[in-house]
Amino acid sequence: MLAVLVKRLGSSCLILLGVAAITFVLLYCMPADPAVMIAGRTATPTVVANIRHELGLDQPLIMQFFNYLANLLKGDLGRSYVQKSQVSSLIAARLPATLILMFSGIVVEVVLGTTLGVIAALNRGRMLDHIVMGLSFIGVSAPQFVVSLFFLIVFAANLGWFPMSGFGTFNHIVLPALTLGVLGAGWYARMVRSALVEVLTQDYVRTARAKGLTGVRVVLRHALPNALLPIIAMIGIDIGQFMSGVVVVEAVFGWPGIGQLAWQAIQQVDIPIIMGVTLVSALAIVMGNFLADILAPMIDPRIRV
Repeated sequence: MLAVLVKRLGSSCLILLGVAAITFVLLYCMPADPAVMIAGRTATPTVVANIRHELGLDQPLIMQFFNYLANLLKGDLGRSYVQKSQVSSLIAARLPATLILMFSGIVVEVVLGTTLGVIAALNRGRMLDHIVMGLSFIGVSAPQFVVSLFFLIVFAANLGWFPMSGFGTFNHIVLPALTLGVLGAGWYARMVRSALVEVLTQDYVRTARAKGLTGVRVVLRHALPNALLPIIAMIGIDIGQFMSGVVVVEAVFGWPGIGQLAWQAIQQVDIPIIMGVTLVSALAIVMGNFLADILAPMIDPRIRV
């Protein structure tokens, strides 16, 4: 087991290295010049050249990348061109808000999606099944900004149950978490329904029913645990996506996460911040899938490493 974990950690490091290399090359191939943006449009070529030299942008690309990796090994993500602060400090300041939003969104989508998937599977081919699948299709198809604005208008502006924006209390997290949960629950409902329909036809489920076990116990104790493996894998993917891929939700609800930080950096061509957020998100995806690989054998003993 230890050897397998070491091997997967090594693979994860190679993945992160590849992500860093690809992102680095793509960012430095952009036509925008960070030195020009920092100096301003009225700056002289001499001032721009001095800024480019201070930032090390006049070095060959391969040397810039090696210098970046050397600093990265020391835990240095670089310094923001625009905000004049360490990228690690900027990300660390935004990370708690992102983690809270990520955890809340995943809880909502897993609970809601799993519940709807079980209901649909137990009523396969009936009207309730069609209704649930129709709602799940609407959920996965709805744009984030539409759902966000709908919740804001209905529950914040009209009913006044929750604040319009902000961060710090439980009421502030409800609408952003519901937005992410509703959008993601459709995928989970479809996955759970598909897996559970297949599991319910297995011999051990029929045997459990023949022994006189109640339907609820058969589903919760025997069928559902064996249908949750796709869910574990999807959670691992969502961890990375929610780390930086909820820019719209954060912008609508004024949520101070790293997704909003990344969007501001893209507008300002602040390459160190873009690189830092990308690597943190890639690390989250890798760790999420790594944890999913560890948890899968615990949920289903038939899986062996």
